[in-house]
Amino acid sequence: MKNFLDLADFKREEILDLLALARHLDKHPEPKALIGKILGLIFFNPSLRTLASFQVAMMRLGGSSYVITPGQSTWLLETRHGEVMNEAAAEHINEGLPVLASYCDALGIRSFPEGKDLAHDLAETTFKAMSSVINKPLINMESATSHPCQSLADWKTMDDLKIPQRSKFVLSWANHPRSTPIAVPASTVHMAAQRGMEVVVLRPEGFALPKEIMQKAQFAAATSGGSVRESSDRNEALQGAQVVYAKEWGSTTHYGNAEKDSVLRANLNDWCLTESWFSNSQPDCKFMHCLPVRRNVAVADEILDGSRSVVLQEAHNRLPVQMAVLHRLLAS
Repeated sequence: MKNFLDLADFKREEILDLLALARHLDKHPEPKALIGKILGLIFFNPSLRTLASFQVAMMRLGGSSYVITPGQSTWLLETRHGEVMNEAAAEHINEGLPVLASYCDALGIRSFPEGKDLAHDLAETTFKAMSSVINKPLINMESATSHPCQSLADWKTMDDLKIPQRSKFVLSWANHPRSTPIAVPASTVHMAAQRGMEVVVLRPEGFALPKEIMQKAQFAAATSGGSVRESSDRNEALQGAQVVYAKEWGSTTHYGNAEKDSVLRANLNDWCLTESWFSNSQPDCKFMHCLPVRRNVAVADEILDGSRSVVLQEAHNRLPVQMAVLHRLLAS
């Protein structure tokens, strides 16, 4: 494995093999596997689980890491090409990233989308610009349209819970005060499709996932025996669900227009998930969310603190799956 950028880069069998390694390393960490190896972690955006789990993963495998947050104790990095750099950014990624890569054996980057131009973000323009100047193994710690580490942890969580491959998986839009990125929902719908599940994307009007994201997931479903569709009918979508995965994201109808997005979501407070949502799901239906989550805005306390929730198990699983990724990238 040369890079870990998107689950779509791997065959289903390769993902299953990576998950088997994650289960092994969860019980037997191999503390000498990465002795002398260094992981560079670059966070253009905030992190809690991703930051901590990657650092711990390297320590458990015998390696070490360094963390850079551009603009906080380091120079702010400019990511756009052709810019006249007379504002806040003092250094360009063309110089900064190769230097940072030279100090380590692999590099992880988190860089959220600009959120202004949908085509620009769907093309992963910024992340590709950064990857083009790096000559070391690269890990996507969340880009404009992909969060493969989270999705790998979610897949492992469902395997741990013995949720059947062919069961119904509902990715539901959830309320939030403002527009948020589409990387997690895009990765989640693809992950569940690649696992072979019956996937339904439940969302209000104006929040349909981009057709490029849906087509990519439908292709994955076709090769795994699953299915993917969208719905705005809550009762129909949740009927018989085995997993409900809630996630907030911005309007794709008004992508990049904060004012119109705000107007569209103003009357969607009933998209805060409560126990009533599960009235016609499977009795043991599980609730998933990548975190962080706004309590009683996106999801009610009764769900997050109840027996359905497996959000902490998902968060823990970030550690073993990332240990597996690092092991594949760096172990001799």
